Amino acid sequence: VQLQASGGGLVQAGGSLRLSCAASGLPFSTYHMGWFRQAPGKDRECVAAIHWDGSSTYCPDSVKGRFTISRDNAKNMVYLQMNSLKFEDTAVYYCAALRTWGAWTVNYWGKGTLVTVST
Repeated sequence: VQLQASGGGLVQAGGSLRLSCAASGLPFSTYHMGWFRQAPGKDRECVAAIHWDGSSTYCPDSVKGRFTISRDNAKNMVYLQMNSLKFEDTAVYYCAALRTWGAWTVNYWGKGTLVTVST
């Protein structure tokens, strides 16, 4: 299984980035997918999740209204659109194939992509 995240980089506060994750080696269309992030000295947290069929999404209050997750099952891709970025969004972002909806437990992790938001 490979989950290859891309799209990270340096952006000014208030700016936008779109992360992409290309999945292979798993029945992608049957998996709920998520984006997690880990900032220095902090625990890894789920910042977005999407149901296997795209029928439902989740975002915590910290990013609600700013982050949007989407997926394209025909292309085995999941995306995270991040708008109005804040300094505190700086973290390594990981794509993940979820084990359970709601508990945000993970079957497979991808390698992270670094997002740095400057003030």
